[in-house]
Amino acid sequence: MKIEHIAMYVSDLESAKDFFVNYLGGKANNVYHNKKTEFRSYFISFDDGARLEIMNKPEIKNMDKDINRTGFIHVAFSVGSAEKVDELTTILRDDGFEVLSGPRTTGDGYYESCIIAIEGNQIELTV
Repeated sequence: MKIEHIAMYVSDLESAKDFFVNYLGGKANNVYHNKKTEFRSYFISFDDGARLEIMNKPEIKNMDKDINRTGFIHVAFSVGSAEKVDELTTILRDDGFEVLSGPRTTGDGYYESCIIAIEGNQIELTV
């Protein structure tokens, strides 16, 4: 068994797509648009076969996202090396994204940084 894809609603679909494509090397399909419901989505595919669906519809509410909450808390992307974690963290910080932690080696041995991106959602970068 494998996770086929993970999905998230976003307010700004195009900005979210651009983030995953430009910073994390994802490849987006053509936008799907249901004209009756105004639902729109992209599937973002990554080199290892993982997929992320980003979705939008008019009634979506962008609510506060406390870091200490239940539910899914972050999506982690393996970027291949500690140097790439450092490099991408610097790029994201310089582009105005909040670096929540790192780059650092965690107590359980992960080298990572955590970025607040995509409407307050946490993205983890790891080796």
